[in-house]
Amino acid sequence: MRKVLFLDIDGVLHRGVARRAGNRVVSSSPEVALFEYVPVLDDLLRPYSDVEIVLSSDWSVVLGTEFTRNAIPSPLVRERIVAATFDGCASNPLFWPVLTRGGQILDYVARNEPLSWLAVDDRTDGFEAHRHRLVHCQTEVGLGDCAVVEKFREMLQHCFGDALRYDAEN
Repeated sequence: MRKVLFLDIDGVLHRGVARRAGNRVVSSSPEVALFEYVPVLDDLLRPYSDVEIVLSSDWSVVLGTEFTRNAIPSPLVRERIVAATFDGCASNPLFWPVLTRGGQILDYVARNEPLSWLAVDDRTDGFEAHRHRLVHCQTEVGLGDCAVVEKFREMLQHCFGDALRYDAEN
C-alpha cells in the first residue's frame, strides 16, 4: 500500500503566502524566507523512507508540478514528490481551484486507492470527516510552531509507524 503525505507549501513550509512576480515566486514579507521550514519537514520524514509526497499546493496548479518540485531546496524532499493532487483528475482544470482542499485530496485518494495518507496544510476546508488525517498549520506560523511539529511527529508515527518497526528490525 502506498504511503502518501499531501503537502501544501504556503503557510506550511514558510510563513504567510508567496506571490508571483514575473517568472519568480517571492515571499509576501521581506523578513520571511521561502521554504524556511523545509529542514523541519526533512527531519520529520527521515524515519519514513517509503512515504511519498503529493503536492496539494496551489503552486503546482499555477506554476506546474516540475517548477514547484524544483523550487524546493531540499533534494530529500524533492525526490519524494511523485505527483500533485490534480494530476489525472477528470475535472476541468479551471474548476480545480474552487474545490475545497480536502475535496481535492479526497479526489486524488479515490483515484489512487489503496493508500494510507496524511495531509499537512493551513486550510481545513473539506476535511470535516478526515480531521484525524490533517496536520493543521496556522498560515502565519507554518511548521515554525513547536506544538504543530510535535503533533505532526505523532501523526506520522500513528499513520506510517510500521515503517519504523520494519527499519528497527532490519
